[in-house]
Amino acid sequence: MPDSSVGRRGVLASAAALAGLVGLGAVSSLAAAPAAAAAEQRRNAASNYHGSPSAFEPMIIEGGTLIDPATGDAIQDAVVVLDRGRVLAAGSRDATSRAVRSVAATARRIDAGGRFILPGLVDAHVHNNTLEDARLVLSHGATTVRSGSSSFYQDIALAALPEWAPGLAPRMHAAGLFVSPQLGDSVLADPALVPLAGLKQGLHDPRDLAYLTRVNIERGANVIKTRANPRAGMAEQDPLELVYDREQLASIVAAARGAGVLCHAYSAEGIAGAVAAGVRSIEHGVFVSERTLAQMARRGTYFTSTLTGVADMSGSSNPVLAERGREYTPVLQAAIRAAAEAGVRVVAGTDAFGTDVIPIGTEAWILQEAGLTALQALQSVTTNAASLLGMEGEVGRLVRGALPDVVLLEANPLESAAALERVSTIIAQGRVVGEE
Repeated sequence: MPDSSVGRRGVLASAAALAGLVGLGAVSSLAAAPAAAAAEQRRNAASNYHGSPSAFEPMIIEGGTLIDPATGDAIQDAVVVLDRGRVLAAGSRDATSRAVRSVAATARRIDAGGRFILPGLVDAHVHNNTLEDARLVLSHGATTVRSGSSSFYQDIALAALPEWAPGLAPRMHAAGLFVSPQLGDSVLADPALVPLAGLKQGLHDPRDLAYLTRVNIERGANVIKTRANPRAGMAEQDPLELVYDREQLASIVAAARGAGVLCHAYSAEGIAGAVAAGVRSIEHGVFVSERTLAQMARRGTYFTSTLTGVADMSGSSNPVLAERGREYTPVLQAAIRAAAEAGVRVVAGTDAFGTDVIPIGTEAWILQEAGLTALQALQSVTTNAASLLGMEGEVGRLVRGALPDVVLLEANPLESAAALERVSTIIAQGRVVGEE
């Protein structure tokens, strides 16, 4: 066994290499970071590198219609001013005139005339294992994402990237390794996981689940992914079988030390146990009961339905998956409507894996098709998602002090969420995406 500190540095270096970040200065000192310090560790990424992070360019976005997803209010001929890595002002020309004057001499101007100005969108469930994956997700307007786990801590390396290469990938809320019975080759991601390789029946003991959760947190994860049921997208698995019960899930929640736990769950029993255990959000949630929805509303548990991913199974060439898609889709659509009526905050997540990327705007639109209003669908990729991630005031609205993430749309999302598929310009971390 190598010295633990050397091993952990190696883990992050390997994660950066697997994520395609070598040469970008993104290898960080994330090792052994507790959850509360993960953001600070990312800010100190590559602290021994001889260069410095890129400076932010002031920017004035003007002439479009500014949409506030929190209220549905719209301001025509609006202006958004970005400076020093934050939104300096957003609103009418009169309200922003002072901010405009303060940066006018050096600011880049973007004409948004005829378009709609929104905060960068949020995809609350992705699996980004490489830089290419992350770039594709960003190219559809998702400037902030939440990882649904990675295989070798690549998401933790990706989370450090915006500091050194702004505009190259979304802001990442990293989960690290999936807290699941079988780790497979992911047990090689860190020397600290070696004891788990000897568990012939996999991870079921609450003490082992807590151990893996703590390792994730120590490596820099700021969310944790686990499961109550197997995968629906694997024909040989039964997605209604119970994998972890309330006691097991509660051990994960406790070990996460405040990091939000997202729980993959399909069956009514599995979802109910996860909610009772205190998870932050239910992922998929097809057979959620009305009673559990009421508990979710009381507890503030979020619902990330990944509806597009479930519906897409209907077109599978595998007859088992195709039948699941046909059976599950209308049930999940009804669950989404019931959740909204019960006061549960619905959040959009595409469950994108690798380069098989679903635009986050498509997920918002299909949520509207399921029964949400256009405004509720917009909130699922903005304010609801920001609240889930604990980023109110930074993400989800363009207000003073928010992060400099902006999308310009060709159509009005308050009329139809399909407009969220028509992203014409993306500004991520204060940089226009796609420009060299």
